Amino acid sequence: MDIRTLSYFVTIAEELNITKAAEKLCMSQPPLSNQMKSLEEELDTTLFIRGKRHLQLTESGKLLYRHAKEILSLVDKTSEEVRAMAKGMHGKIAIGLVEGSAPIIAAEWIETFLKEHKNVQFTVVDGNSDELIQKLRSGLIDLAIITSPCDNTLLSSFKVGQEQMTAFMSKDNPLASLPGSTIDLAMLKDKALIVPSRESMVSMIYRWFKEIHIEPKIVCKMDNYLDVAALAGRNVGISLFPKTSYILNQQIIAKEIVNPERYVEYLFVWLKNKPLSLLNEAFINHVKSFVKA
Repeated sequence: MDIRTLSYFVTIAEELNITKAAEKLCMSQPPLSNQMKSLEEELDTTLFIRGKRHLQLTESGKLLYRHAKEILSLVDKTSEEVRAMAKGMHGKIAIGLVEGSAPIIAAEWIETFLKEHKNVQFTVVDGNSDELIQKLRSGLIDLAIITSPCDNTLLSSFKVGQEQMTAFMSKDNPLASLPGSTIDLAMLKDKALIVPSRESMVSMIYRWFKEIHIEPKIVCKMDNYLDVAALAGRNVGISLFPKTSYILNQQIIAKEIVNPERYVEYLFVWLKNKPLSLLNEAFINHVKSFVKA
């Protein structure tokens, strides 16, 4: 069972017609039929149910098709990477960055990687964590920095930073006049709150308040950090967002949340079930070297 035979088998399995498969492979039908008979004999199983016009995969055939696709994909990937290595590291890295500290965190990685690999290009996409996860799943990006938590059954991840959660409020809010640059979480009891729209973040905020036996009063959920200042400045509510969400605004006061301090973690992630290119693996290892340092 060699690569060429597997390639023939996959073509027949997709066409389900030996004549069409032979035409697609630019070969005559008898040798192709003989190849499949030999494969069935080698595996001691029947791969196709042969009808008058069309073929049908048996359960064994379906299993072999799934694995053959994976093997052929790995062969193609390996060939491309070996050729690429011979020419030096080159290609494009598509990475998604969540709002907040992610662009600041990633900037040094990208800068230093480009110094080592001058033929590499980056495509940077922004969005909230849920949007970036969807882009990973659809193949629009290969890597991303998102905020925790994440689905560990779907994503491989490691922590690359954290940031203190902050309460942004109008200077007219009574809490804004309190001394100091921090605010106790308990002081937000019964206050109208504006929070990130990501459900996992909302759940996390509910857990924070549950720990101090308070029910948060959430009046608005938002996708875009840029809108935080606008709503908080109009005294719609107090916005609970990472510290770097702050935008210079004379109407806004920012106070870090303490007692207990609350942080959001930044995670570097990629899909578990998707093979990575040599270039992406090299960048992941590059990032890990910064985290370990």
